[in-house]
Amino acid sequence: MDVPSAITLGDQSWLWPAAVALLLAGVAVVFAYRPASWPFARRAAAITLKVAGFALVLACLVEPLWSGTRVAPGENLFLLLVDNSASLQIADHAGGPTRGDQIRDVLARDGMTDWQAALEQQFDVRRYTFDARLETTEHYDELAFDRSSSRLYSAAVMLQQRFQDRPVAGVLLFTDGNATDRSAPPNELARFAPVYPVVWPETTDQLDVSIDDVTVTQSPFEDAPVAVQASIQVTGGTGEVVGQLLREDGTLVQEQRATVTQPGLPVPLRFEVQPAKPGLEFYRVRVALADQVAQFDDPAASGETVLANNSRIVTIEQDPEPHRILYVSGRPNWEFKFLRRSVESDVSLQLVGLVRIAKKEAKFEFRGRDIDRGNALFQGFDADRETDAEAYDEPVVVRVGTRDEAELRNGFPKTKQELYEYRAVIIDDVEAAFFSRDQLSLLEQYVSDRGGSLLMLGGPDSFAHGGYGRTIVEDMLPFYLERGRLDDQRIGEYRWKLTRDGWLQSWTRLRRTEADEEQRIADMPAFRSISPASVIKPAARTLAEVRDMVGEDHPALVAQQYGEGKVAAMLVGDAWRWPLNRDNGQSDDYARAWRQLLRWLVVDVPAKLEVAAEQESPSATAVKLVARVHDAAFEPVDGAAVEFTVRTPEGKEYRLDADPSLAEPGVYTTDYAPREAGGYRATAAVNEQGAADSIQAELGWASDPSAEEFRRINVDRELLQSLADATHGEVLSPEQLPEFVESLPSREAPRMEAWTRPLWHTPWMLLAAIACFAGEWGLRRWRGLP
Repeated sequence: MDVPSAITLGDQSWLWPAAVALLLAGVAVVFAYRPASWPFARRAAAITLKVAGFALVLACLVEPLWSGTRVAPGENLFLLLVDNSASLQIADHAGGPTRGDQIRDVLARDGMTDWQAALEQQFDVRRYTFDARLETTEHYDELAFDRSSSRLYSAAVMLQQRFQDRPVAGVLLFTDGNATDRSAPPNELARFAPVYPVVWPETTDQLDVSIDDVTVTQSPFEDAPVAVQASIQVTGGTGEVVGQLLREDGTLVQEQRATVTQPGLPVPLRFEVQPAKPGLEFYRVRVALADQVAQFDDPAASGETVLANNSRIVTIEQDPEPHRILYVSGRPNWEFKFLRRSVESDVSLQLVGLVRIAKKEAKFEFRGRDIDRGNALFQGFDADRETDAEAYDEPVVVRVGTRDEAELRNGFPKTKQELYEYRAVIIDDVEAAFFSRDQLSLLEQYVSDRGGSLLMLGGPDSFAHGGYGRTIVEDMLPFYLERGRLDDQRIGEYRWKLTRDGWLQSWTRLRRTEADEEQRIADMPAFRSISPASVIKPAARTLAEVRDMVGEDHPALVAQQYGEGKVAAMLVGDAWRWPLNRDNGQSDDYARAWRQLLRWLVVDVPAKLEVAAEQESPSATAVKLVARVHDAAFEPVDGAAVEFTVRTPEGKEYRLDADPSLAEPGVYTTDYAPREAGGYRATAAVNEQGAADSIQAELGWASDPSAEEFRRINVDRELLQSLADATHGEVLSPEQLPEFVESLPSREAPRMEAWTRPLWHTPWMLLAAIACFAGEWGLRRWRGLP
């Protein structure tokens, strides 16, 4: 149907003669009605009707034309896009047709439905199906609706790229809206073509319990370093939901329960687990209504619509190798003893100590005496030791927990290769003069560039008392050192307390509830030594304070981000008093606090080889395996040979060579397409040029396309509406399709054609002129005029 948009004149040369003739006719009509004794309104109506009749007759002289634009037949494309995924097998009502059956009925080829035939008369129609891939088809008779993925946005983007320079008038979309590639926003398609989703009005009333999403977070909290958070939805019912967390071998780890009071309302389930061993492990989360737990062993006993969305596979990774921490102390002390004892039972931490037991002496000698240049601390021992003993003008240090004889042989590291192998550095009661200027600069680079962590403990030779003022370490510390106050530490009685920021950090708390934590803090012994820190830097956070005897609070634990790493300061100088007051049988909170603090220090520190599996969604067709390679100085490594060995859930192995990234140095990537559901393991092996040994790292990911496909069983009307709005389309029902197709020629399309039609040739114009004259004649006869 052509909809006119304007009226034009075909012969403007007759415009003025026609206007003059109309004016004369109007004057004659007015004078003809002057003798009539009619009311003004009736006389005006009669005059108007007669003048209008003359105007319609005289209009034929100027040849008025209807003009407008319409869709050029056959020159525009119209796409049909049909979802072929398994979620279309769901029936919205028990015993009713499935969504796929309804789509088949609308798209049936037998006899060609009227709306499809009308569509093909005006447009070049192209038919497509989509699941994990986009495929062309000539008809829709063989739709199986058995695919495990529904990549709606990917299909739309592929169509956009394929028809980027082609005239596409619109896309008819048949889907339930449960897209498995939810990362793409609808507005990316706004420049393509209007999308018209076809949605059935029914809403499912079937019972279903599904896992909407699962996230895994690691915490330094000792009792539960790994938290698995599952979001549960129940459709078509309410009640108590049971969630279970199982290991890969099926062993039940934990069970949680939650009550659903409203269908469709997300309910969280949280599992806290301590992995049995370091490394990579796969777990399975599964849920069911409390009265249908038997479905875990007997699926036939389930009353749900589908069971594929009742479980998810999650990956939990912990570094198999311990995180090495360098501890530097200016003297033997209780702190180091208790700290070593704290981490002995933690396989994820390894403490390497560098403890000075004697300071260096002034470099001089008396004339005329045979002076022993060795440190007096070694006099009287084996004479063979003299060649290895430190000179009297060198400090005497003891190495504890080193990997081999060569580690830390020359004291504190002097090169990046030596220092950067540690995840964190602890400086305890050692003055700044112990380090050279280059070593302090190296320490700053270690934190800001390498991303390591630094912790300084309070003591007589720490902070301002240790001469760190106006050094690069002061720039790193989370507070400003006090000037001109190099006296002893503040001595008194101080009670530990958490600040607001401290309460928000899991690693600063040792109890699960606030009441238990407050009681634990109240039972802590008083400390007697604190380093002053009156001015905290703006970006720093005070996590704990101590309160003195007069009620004044002083910072006790302060931390801040510095460059790529973090720096923390423990200002209490005698934290070792804490374990001395522990009763027999009482939990060792001191050791636990240290372990949690050290885990926080090392948790985000990068390794030489970092690997990741970048997956758009659990249903993605391919996984990008990424390796970031650094040398001992943590510079990106180019030219390395990187190989991934992928192990499938069935135990098969595939070797893939990674290619260097063109966008980022030191990054190597390769793609792998999972072919089955389950947990995948991959080992990256890196051989650097000139290196004798390769370095390896393991990673894992889960492929669970069915769970993602059935993540929700309701039609996602909100998503389809947003897709239509973003592309200037509209949501249609199947009943509206014939009317919609009939309206398409009058809508906007990339290619339109102009049309014109003589207005005088239309029957209604002649009828209008006759009606005007007849109306005027009727008024005259009604009043008895000739």
